[in-house]
Amino acid sequence: MDISVVESFETTGLASSQDVRDALSSLLIDSVDSGASVGFVTPFSHADAMAYWDGVEADINSGMRKLILACDGDEILGCVQLSTTDKRNGLHRGEVEKLMVRTSARGKGIAKKLMLKLEGLALELDRTLIVLDTRKGDVASTLYINLGYSFAGEIPNFALSSSGEYEATVLFYKEL
Repeated sequence: MDISVVESFETTGLASSQDVRDALSSLLIDSVDSGASVGFVTPFSHADAMAYWDGVEADINSGMRKLILACDGDEILGCVQLSTTDKRNGLHRGEVEKLMVRTSARGKGIAKKLMLKLEGLALELDRTLIVLDTRKGDVASTLYINLGYSFAGEIPNFALSSSGEYEATVLFYKEL
């Protein structure tokens, strides 16, 4: 398995940027359909997923977002994003977004490897504070705590779940 930072959808090693979008869309749909709290509700179509990844690609090209992939050959098993800001008061921080692992590949340490790669990348970019939020009670909370993230608080009724119910989110941070 290879964990790598995507500089461009054109340079991932997959056949084409369209293949990358299709593979990422499949991963996102798998995550949404399995109930992951990644910002989308069902029903969630392939066209919805493709539109999302088009926006991510634009952010990557602008330098404001980094995408990290976990791949086994041509198969994308997981990904995570590091969002940054160019605001002068926030140049030291980054935000974790959309940590996803394909349901068939869970339980193999892929999420941990993705997060460790993200933290290393953050340091390379002089981002010494990492923040994130996740649904209250998610298994991801245990991962973040085990990686040394500190609990910062909880917000009730923060977002709709993939099934359309309001759920609380919990906030974490880590100083690198």
